[in-house]
Amino acid sequence: MSRGAPAISVVIPVYDEEDSIARLAAEIDAALAGAGARHEIIFVDDGSRDGTWREISRIARASDHVLGIRLSRNFGQTAALRAGIDRSSGGIIVTMDGDLQNDPADIPKLLARLNEGYEIVSGWRRSRQDKLISRRVPSVVANALVRCMTKAKIHDLGCGLKAYRGELLRQSTLYSDFHRFAVPLTQIGGGRVAEVETHHRGRLFGRSKYGLTRVPGVLADLATLTMITRFSDRPLVWFLAFASVPLLLSIPACVWVLRTIAAPTLAGILVPIGSVVLLAQSFLAIFFQGLLAERIRHLALSDQPHRRRILVTLADAMGGNGLALLIRGGRARRLG
Repeated sequence: MSRGAPAISVVIPVYDEEDSIARLAAEIDAALAGAGARHEIIFVDDGSRDGTWREISRIARASDHVLGIRLSRNFGQTAALRAGIDRSSGGIIVTMDGDLQNDPADIPKLLARLNEGYEIVSGWRRSRQDKLISRRVPSVVANALVRCMTKAKIHDLGCGLKAYRGELLRQSTLYSDFHRFAVPLTQIGGGRVAEVETHHRGRLFGRSKYGLTRVPGVLADLATLTMITRFSDRPLVWFLAFASVPLLLSIPACVWVLRTIAAPTLAGILVPIGSVVLLAQSFLAIFFQGLLAERIRHLALSDQPHRRRILVTLADAMGGNGLALLIRGGRARRLG
């Protein structure tokens, strides 16, 4: 790769997509030809079992703006994205899927909207070309749940085509399958998010790597996301919401005890008393876990202040109007 940092980094995680690599790289180059800025393409091979790495290596040797990263095994899309993001150097990072269903011709539209002052511009696959039951229906349900629980006003959180301010994305923590939750995670710090309708194409090669088996993991991540986005500063409230269940159930259990208190035998009252004790123990266990989470949160803020980050916009007489800064550990970095 030639010297000099590119302005745009396109990060693409791929898994068993050897037939798509060359065409995708050519389409990205064509889409960004008129951007007026240098770009790099970073393919991250997430432990492919076919000739994907061989194809990436061939293109990287022939192009000074294409870089290949090979993971030792299949770690998942989020880990592959994280590897590409860490290696990227562009002021703007564009992520997209490697199966040719995202159209690179839409990248300029995302960049134009990003330049209007946003930190993330997300694609919206309004007319998806996927299977109805295994892909589209779960996606609609998941998006509705995420919007409801995180208040993120985005139609298609699962779209792989997104454009980010590079510094903001590099400072983000991504794990599990949290790549699909980048928008609500960014909004925690006040990030401005926009959405652009994009063209979604049918799959030309191979087969989809995702299906209904992802649902349990997505639901687990969604529960974690809800706690992070809505209760990060007050985890005890989150735990009390769960503790309210055994607390409410203990009311009819206590009534049950009172009604059987006059039972002629001890055996008649053991079950209701045992129920009350069990529900009380459940409530106290969840409550004290909440207190422990509060303490951990307090220690994290006091012992690791450098981890705190906030997004701000400047307005001053020196021409800083609308300038976005990421403040972390007392240091400010300009975005874009």
